[in-house]
Parts: sequence; structure tokens; C-alpha cells
Amino acid sequence: QVQLVESGGGSVQPGGSLRLSCAASGGTIHYYSMGWFRQAPGKEREGVACITSTDGRKLYADSVKGRFTISRDNAKEVVFLQMRDLKPEDTAVYYCATAEVRGSTWSEGSTSYDLRGQGTQVTVAS
Repeated sequence: QVQLVESGGGSVQPGGSLRLSCAASGGTIHYYSMGWFRQAPGKEREGVACITSTDGRKLYADSVKGRFTISRDNAKEVVFLQMRDLKPEDTAVYYCATAEVRGSTWSEGSTSYDLRGQGTQVTVAS
């Protein structure tokens, strides 16, 4: 069974950078569109970035455009999220998951074949 494990979270000051990784084991994620999602305490879960399986198209939430970059290395079964110019409002648990993409919008996959990692904490504070 394919499992997703995130790493790279931590605490940084505003303006700092972090690079999150989502590594798949036990199978391949080549055929999945993959997304990064986040959830802060008391807030709804939101999609941060997504990269499609077919053409590598990248989609971003408006709140992170120009600051975050999603990428994937299919050979290594890893999806990355490079985060720059971090802000306190970026503080959340970030997790990767397989995604459903419709046009320019995406959401976390909801079928029995979809996957989600356990998450990694990102804290941005002075």
C-alpha cells in the first residue's frame, strides 16, 4: 500500500524559507495529481498548491502565488513545496495528498484510492 510521508517542516522567522518534501513508499504516485494542503487551528483546510500528473501543470492558491513553488520528481516518487517569504499566516500543518483537478481548481481526492500523509508543522513567528 502506498504511503506518503512529509518532512521539512519547522519554525522560521517571517521572511524565511522552508522546503517540504512528500515521499511515497510502497508504490508509485506517477499517475496522481498531487497537492499540498494546510490547516491552521480553528481554520478550514485549504489547498495550497497542486501539480498535475499528465502535464505537470501547477496551480496555486492566491495567498501563496509568487512565494511557493510545487514540483515533483517522479523518478524518486517525491513531491516538493518550496516556500519563500513565509508569513505568520502561513503557520499550519501542511500535508500532501492526491488531488482531483478540474480546470484551474483542485481538491483533495476522496476515493478509496486516494492518499494523504500525516502532515508536518510549519510555524512562522518572530
